Amino acid sequence: MTNNTQFKPVTHCIFDMDGLLLDTETLYTEAFSQIVAPYGKIYTWEHKARIMGLRTTEVAAAIIKILDLPMKPEEFEAQAKKLYIELFCRSKLLPGAERLLRHLKAHNIPIALATSSSAESYKLKTVNSLEVFDLFNHQVLGGSDPDVRRGKPCPDIFIVAAERFPEPADPAKCLVFEDAPNGVQAALAAGMQCVMVPDENLPKRLQTDATLVINSLEEFKPELFGLPAFADKA
Repeated sequence: MTNNTQFKPVTHCIFDMDGLLLDTETLYTEAFSQIVAPYGKIYTWEHKARIMGLRTTEVAAAIIKILDLPMKPEEFEAQAKKLYIELFCRSKLLPGAERLLRHLKAHNIPIALATSSSAESYKLKTVNSLEVFDLFNHQVLGGSDPDVRRGKPCPDIFIVAAERFPEPADPAKCLVFEDAPNGVQAALAAGMQCVMVPDENLPKRLQTDATLVINSLEEFKPELFGLPAFADKA
């Protein structure tokens, strides 16, 4: 599924993590649902779409405001952290993620990670896939990186990621991979093209701004953006 956009060649790729490379969004939903249930609240996909891509420190305040919960962000975060330790060890790579990252690395395409997760959260989520995440030239962990002053949908995290390549990358030559509307807006605000791989539950009206929308990373065709094609492409 594509948008009617003229794709432009790129030289660098920047990847989000949650819901794009790792199947963690279901784990977040499980954790948040447990936290809000005692208050008679239900955490729905409409709520989820509004907070996806926010930094760790911003999520608690956002959910409390959206659901009008009688608790402080610190209390929400404390409960969430306990659940993360229990849940995040179940994180698994999503279809097509490892194949694409290894393909780009093998062809010397500079790749970076730009996630809103904190360093603590990142360690929990990647415990089962360390070898794959070591493929990145560098990782920008927005939840704890002092240079990322504003979270998505602001462009800060992608600008920082581009600047940290051995030779700073031109934003116009960077391709971002995202699953969340906030992330897409951040990429576009940074002056980059963006491939969106939304969850099937994400409302269609929130999938209209990306340069390209696909159902899975397995569908991505690198040659559309001037990158080396897969050797086994049909």
